[in-house]
Amino acid sequence: MNSDTGSLKRKAVDDAAPQSIQAPRRIKALDQVVINKIAAGEIIVAPVHALKELIENAVDAGSTSLEIVVKDGGLKLLQITDNGHGINLEDMPILCERFTTSKLKSFEDLNAIGTYGFRGEALASISHIAHLTITTKTSDSSCAYRAVYSDGKLVPPKPGQSADPKPVAGRQGTQITVEDLFYNTPSRRRAFRSPGEEYSKILDVVGRYAVHCSGVAFSCKKFGDADSGICTTATASVIDRIRRIHGSSVANELLEFTTSSKHLGFEATGMISNANYHVKKTTLLLFINHRSVESSAIKKGLENVYATYLPKGGHPFIYLSLEIEPHRVDVNIHPTKREVNFLHEDEIVAKIVETVEEKLAAVDTSRSYTLTQTLLPGTKPIQSSSSDDTAREIKANDTKARRKKEYEYNMVRTDNRDRKITTMFENPPTNKSAGDSVEYETNHDSTWTLINYTTIHSLRASVRDSAHTELCELFQNHTFVGIIDDNRRLAAVQHGLRLYLVDYAAVSYELFYQIGLSDFANFGRIVLDPPMGVRDILEIAVEEEKAKGEEGDFDWESAINTIEQLLLSKRPMLKDYLSLEISEDGSLVSIPLLLKGYMPSLGKLPSFILRLGPNIDWTSELECFDTLLRELALFYVPEKLPSVSADADDGNDARRKELGRMVETAIFPVVRKRLIAPKTLLGAVTEVANLKGLYRIFERSC
Repeated sequence: MNSDTGSLKRKAVDDAAPQSIQAPRRIKALDQVVINKIAAGEIIVAPVHALKELIENAVDAGSTSLEIVVKDGGLKLLQITDNGHGINLEDMPILCERFTTSKLKSFEDLNAIGTYGFRGEALASISHIAHLTITTKTSDSSCAYRAVYSDGKLVPPKPGQSADPKPVAGRQGTQITVEDLFYNTPSRRRAFRSPGEEYSKILDVVGRYAVHCSGVAFSCKKFGDADSGICTTATASVIDRIRRIHGSSVANELLEFTTSSKHLGFEATGMISNANYHVKKTTLLLFINHRSVESSAIKKGLENVYATYLPKGGHPFIYLSLEIEPHRVDVNIHPTKREVNFLHEDEIVAKIVETVEEKLAAVDTSRSYTLTQTLLPGTKPIQSSSSDDTAREIKANDTKARRKKEYEYNMVRTDNRDRKITTMFENPPTNKSAGDSVEYETNHDSTWTLINYTTIHSLRASVRDSAHTELCELFQNHTFVGIIDDNRRLAAVQHGLRLYLVDYAAVSYELFYQIGLSDFANFGRIVLDPPMGVRDILEIAVEEEKAKGEEGDFDWESAINTIEQLLLSKRPMLKDYLSLEISEDGSLVSIPLLLKGYMPSLGKLPSFILRLGPNIDWTSELECFDTLLRELALFYVPEKLPSVSADADDGNDARRKELGRMVETAIFPVVRKRLIAPKTLLGAVTEVANLKGLYRIFERSC
């Protein structure tokens, strides 16, 4: 063997040297501190687990209000304040020792446990891996007491001070402050990469208990923030709590259900989303005997039911509270109590799944396709003279027998991110309105003037205060389908699986008024070339009024003179605030540009100029600005075109196409981004169909 090969082998033991024989290691009891830290690592895996234990303790203590403050995802600070019955001073020395509890005396008591906590390990575990401070006051105590704990024992707040609880001022209840979580286990602390991710997990668990714990108010926020991530009141109903935490889109589509069985010893209640709502991931808020847990069997069973009703990739929202006789439940199978075992699991899950399936089938078997307003209560239906608007109820024979899975290619859905084929052949916006001979050009100032007028801020605040939540959500997430009637100015839009008729004139009016408020004194300009005389414009407006047969004995000549002089005297203000420029010789040079790509009908210009006289309150700043912007919004509302039958041969097809293009590509995309829909628009929106039901009708007829 050469030397190179030999160098790669292990060296042989020298025969002359005696080979050492290692004795087996002795078994020793671990130090109690090590035992406690190992146990703490099993129970408190992350900040959210510590908070879950603290929430359950607070609710067990009879609290009706919980305030939670978090810093750095709970790693730096985790504080929970409740108004429960507090902790007796005599119990504070052993409060954080392991297996100290007021809820369990013997092992047999586990068969009848009716509280969240029972092992007495939560506070003990936290004290071994964080700096723990507890301030508490009972109803019969004259003051509160504050104590600091470390490794399960009372410790002095500062070196040289006493470790005994210190009397302090405080309110009824308990405040638990956890600081520097995992400070003495650096490997565990380094595993948490993102405080934001941990805070999201905290909001999730707080949201779960906030939905479930009726009669308890919850508040959770980041340290130093004025706004709360979650905030619910004690008197709020379950559906109101779901609305506050998970949004109106799911709260508006919930079905309540309940089922029970004396033989199986359970009762289940909850809320489930209907077939109109679906998300990418199932949201299951599951509580068994009021403890937030997980169950793969329940989740899988419910998802299988919804697979029949939802499109491919769609998942439901489910809140389920399951109460089982305590002696049938084993709550002590998981260190964090995340899971439980219970008798007759398969039978109970099957009963719940069957109830949910019947509930969804009952909603789907009968649908009415009249002009209804189920999503937007308070709306008034748009009247129609067609006999087809009468109510028709279509019933299924046996939904369960005929039910089959709907694949994606069987569902016709739209998405606001999809590009329509009509937009691929668009011509650039023209500078001429059909039938007009005036040239236009747009001009945008590169600088932005900051407006600090109290009146403008007040008008903007009024718009925000008048917002209607469901309407705002509809317009922000709608998909434009098309113009249905340009004479009545109706358009169809889709939101989710619902189809609506929208009065786009009313919507446009609100949009342009709000654009006027937000862009006040910063409008672009539509330049008239050549300029038009204000007096000429007023005379045209007067002729239009006379043609209506409403002139009577009115002195129109005097009115023209008065309005002309008024507008000439307001030239600087109109130019600075509205970009409406009038020359010294009385010619209209430019009008405001509110929306790029949209040209208002110049056929409405004479009426607009005429109304600037009598319809504007020039004596009050707020009223002046408000009426000016409302008249401007009215001018910008899309014109009402003659009906197709009366307009067959008069050349209005070009105007109709241009108007349709501007409504679809200019107005409604801005509606989605900028409109704050007020309550006054309720009458302009009418639900005409639930597309989920229509798909099923078409399916049955095939």
